[in-house]
Amino acid sequence: MLDLSALDERVTSCRACPRLVAWREEVARVKRAAFRDQVYWGRPVPGFGPADARLAIVGLAPAAHGANRTGRMFTGDRSGDFLYEAMHAVGLATQPTATHPGDGLELIGTRITAPVKCAPPENKPTPEERDNCRPWLVRELELLRPTLRAVLVLGGFGWQALLPVLASCWAVPRPRPVFGHGAHVVLEAHDDGEPLHLFGCFHVSQQNTFTGRLTQSMARDVLRAAKEAAGVGS
Repeated sequence: MLDLSALDERVTSCRACPRLVAWREEVARVKRAAFRDQVYWGRPVPGFGPADARLAIVGLAPAAHGANRTGRMFTGDRSGDFLYEAMHAVGLATQPTATHPGDGLELIGTRITAPVKCAPPENKPTPEERDNCRPWLVRELELLRPTLRAVLVLGGFGWQALLPVLASCWAVPRPRPVFGHGAHVVLEAHDDGEPLHLFGCFHVSQQNTFTGRLTQSMARDVLRAAKEAAGVGS
């Protein structure tokens, strides 16, 4: 049975979606002018954070010139700048910046992952690509299950992609919970395990942060609530 580090290694070699493989590799070859002297990762991006995390943060997919370049979730782009600043402010990250693997950043009781592991064109994976990638996230959350107490989802796509994944371990009510910023649902476990607190947060995309739809204050408030529910640092 794979442990989390072995699973992460397997993720990086996935080629299940031809469109995503072609796009991530084209981006890594052509590059953005500002990064033309850098070697792009250009592969699926595994989750980031400790194997005994109590809180998981679930995004959408790697950014073409962010995680697809650096190989680490939310690292090297404006969305990551915003997210890690907020996480550091509430005690979930050791520093407020994330520029590249090896920059010293560590997450505190938290793991960041995504339902789609490859950078998609226009940040829009297809339903088929989402479903192809689902087994990776299912296994990741199963491995986190002994310690996982809360999940914070960034954006409606991640919310809809995550609910079927959670159903393997927790009871997802019907009708399904509706996504919204600050949404909070408690899911009971199928076994005798602990329930899971599910939180929603607007995505940390530039479209949201530059327009003020999502502010640092708003993000920090939801992160604090998720941190408390997860028992991180308690």
